[in-house]
Amino acid sequence: MKIKLAICLAIITLTGCTKSSTGRSQLMMMSADELNKMGSASFEEMKTKEKISQSPKINRYVQCVANAITVNVPKSAHDGAWEVVVFDSEQVNAFALPGGKIGVYTGILKVAENQDQLGAIIGHEVGHVIEQHSNERLSSSQVSQMGLSIVSVVLESQNVESRNMMMAGLGLGVQYGVLMPYGRSHESEADIVGQDLMAKSGFDPKGSIKLWQNMAKISAGSPPEFMSTHPSNETRIKQLTEHLPKSLPIFKKSTSPNCVKPTI
Repeated sequence: MKIKLAICLAIITLTGCTKSSTGRSQLMMMSADELNKMGSASFEEMKTKEKISQSPKINRYVQCVANAITVNVPKSAHDGAWEVVVFDSEQVNAFALPGGKIGVYTGILKVAENQDQLGAIIGHEVGHVIEQHSNERLSSSQVSQMGLSIVSVVLESQNVESRNMMMAGLGLGVQYGVLMPYGRSHESEADIVGQDLMAKSGFDPKGSIKLWQNMAKISAGSPPEFMSTHPSNETRIKQLTEHLPKSLPIFKKSTSPNCVKPTI
């Protein structure tokens, strides 16, 4: 039984391996069609549960920035129109989902001071979709669970004492050693991909650095980086600053949109 499980896990891992646009190895076990359906279903559910902004000015502003970004998204990530919804909430958050869905909370518009900083936010979130991070997260979670199942079978077959304690320790190891680093690498990759995307769309990539400086001011008391799915604000600022020599030339060749931020 344990041999069959090990072989199954190895086959799935090998057949699902690919590369991101930055050259990072990825594990993909879900089809694009499956992810698009999941993304669309989740978005429809959110629209029934969250209050949607009715402000024409706010919606026009967010749509303006989103339109400038999404026109430059590769068709391999989404071929078609993007649905953009502004949620009337104090949450400092935004997201993009497979299937061409973007959600922006009005709370984040108080942190993003201008179109460049909002371009950084939407570029980052769309970067997750471009790099298929949701596919990776679902796939890595499935493989991790399979791996723990194999270890459990082995320990049980060998009558290992304190099996439950060891399994709990292994579960913690998977959480901090595999799943969280996956999250941090995704965030860093989306930062860089998003910075290039915003630059190509006519938004000053320096705005991404200012955005995270603003975020740092409101996120005092965040957990240590090794216990978080996100890089620290300092790490993000450093990485984005180091990438500026590549993103600035892209920006200089682009045409900036004129998205006017209303009073929030």
